[in-house]
Amino acid sequence: MKKLEKAYVSTVCLLLLVSSVFAQTITDAKKAIDAEQYQKAKSILNKLLVSSPLKYEDYFYLGWIYLKQDYPDTAMSMFQKGIADNPKSALNYVGIGAVARADKNLTEVKADFDKAGSLTGKNAEPVIYMAEAYLLKPDPDPASAIALLNSKKNLGTNNPEYFIALGDAYRVENDNNNAYINYNQALTLNPKEVKAIVAIGALWKQAYNFEDGIQKLKDALAIDASFSPAYRELAETELLWAKLKPSMSPEKIKEGADYYKKYLDLTDRSLESEMRYADFLILARDYKTLEQVANDIAKSSKSNLRVYRYLAYSAYENKNYQAGLDAINMFIAKADPKRIIPRDYLYLGHLQIKTNQDSLGILTLQKAAMLDSNFRDDVNTEIAKIFYTDRKYAQAGDAYKNYIETSHKAKLNDYFREGMSYYFAYSDQYFAPGSATAANKPKADSTLLVKADSAFSYVQQKTMARPIPDVMLYRARVKDMEDADRNNLQGFAKPFYEKFIALATVTPPTDDRTKKNLGEAYAYLGAYYEYKEKDDAKAAENFGKAKDINPDNKQAQAFFANKEATAKVK
Repeated sequence: MKKLEKAYVSTVCLLLLVSSVFAQTITDAKKAIDAEQYQKAKSILNKLLVSSPLKYEDYFYLGWIYLKQDYPDTAMSMFQKGIADNPKSALNYVGIGAVARADKNLTEVKADFDKAGSLTGKNAEPVIYMAEAYLLKPDPDPASAIALLNSKKNLGTNNPEYFIALGDAYRVENDNNNAYINYNQALTLNPKEVKAIVAIGALWKQAYNFEDGIQKLKDALAIDASFSPAYRELAETELLWAKLKPSMSPEKIKEGADYYKKYLDLTDRSLESEMRYADFLILARDYKTLEQVANDIAKSSKSNLRVYRYLAYSAYENKNYQAGLDAINMFIAKADPKRIIPRDYLYLGHLQIKTNQDSLGILTLQKAAMLDSNFRDDVNTEIAKIFYTDRKYAQAGDAYKNYIETSHKAKLNDYFREGMSYYFAYSDQYFAPGSATAANKPKADSTLLVKADSAFSYVQQKTMARPIPDVMLYRARVKDMEDADRNNLQGFAKPFYEKFIALATVTPPTDDRTKKNLGEAYAYLGAYYEYKEKDDAKAAENFGKAKDINPDNKQAQAFFANKEATAKVK
């Protein structure tokens, strides 16, 4: 009996020992995931699958790693294996729902999350991962994450991970006050919770409180020197500091790069961590290094198509346009359409334009702006410039007008460009072939002149204290177009040409452009006095000024040639 009792005790102890080792190993795997040491976590989990009695958990964490690394198909296969191992695995239904969310299948998301919720019981972990799924890029939905977590407060009362997840959701929603409250609550439950400390450091970075942010991150490393996200946040903090303090830029960028190398070393310099480094280089706008890193990744492995994205972005910024176009076309052709983000279309459009495919590039840029309104302003101004350069003035005017109406960043120069575009559009129509005689004059769209004058008038009103000569000149030209019949001249342009002359002659002009424009203004006044006022002396005076300032002025030449011919006849 005693032997049986001893055997029983030994068996129990062995089971407890195995259970303890297993629990620690799962904990290590989750810790490695939190530290973004994904290769290490995969190694632990794959070993566990050989002997673990809870394979469905191992499959979930493996799937979650693949999902975070942008391998949704592999992630889905892991979650499905997890459900095959345990049909009541709430975590794996969360995983399947997360993949459905990445695929933008919202109906499937709801069904899978509802199923996971029905299986959750009193376990907070599936709810926390559901919330994290809502926060995954590129389309985070913090409102849904917050609503979910707040509806399950009873599950998270004593769970630091619950409050970290809620803090993350508020941070993504840019509600940093509530984010800070929840991170602090997590630290109340576990003062050494490095994820919460790093998150607070990131909050300080967002608030541009760089000193306190860096100190928090260093506090986290004092607790766990191997927690690599702290080094990544340090790198990005130094980078942002450099952007806001140009005088400190070289020093801060170097410090940031050093921190990022430490991050890479701690994450085993895997393909995935190298790609995160590429993401950092995009933030740092270090496209020279990015192109080098992307080419190195491409040589070592092309299993992840994202490398073509990095090659395209860096090639464009480094003016290697054809190489960039080839790379982005390769990415878009081979990647799952759901993996393509609006910025990819933005770069594709830029590259098409740089390789003389303006029409196609414009359509692609418009698609990028439609998919992400953050690109709208830059796209509209670029399209306007392209149309203007291509002498498609009416489209350029519309593009500038669209930018002005939808942007909060429009400047007076944008209004002026709008006016010039519409003015030249009308001028092109008016002077189109066949318009030499009044009888054969084409019907130019007079609304273009109205739009042009409206834009110039706005600039004039905003610069009353310091009038701009060119604004007066173009308002005069618009009014002259409205009043083009010299046999019935009304003089609409007269006050604007006079104002231009006053502004342009404050100091004697020396450049040919100003002289030519003054010749135009004086010639108009000459025509006004000749045709409208019938004042030959005033006409001759102004045509004389036109000829003096610009001997090549054809109206002045014609006036005096006609005078000379008339005098000879007499």
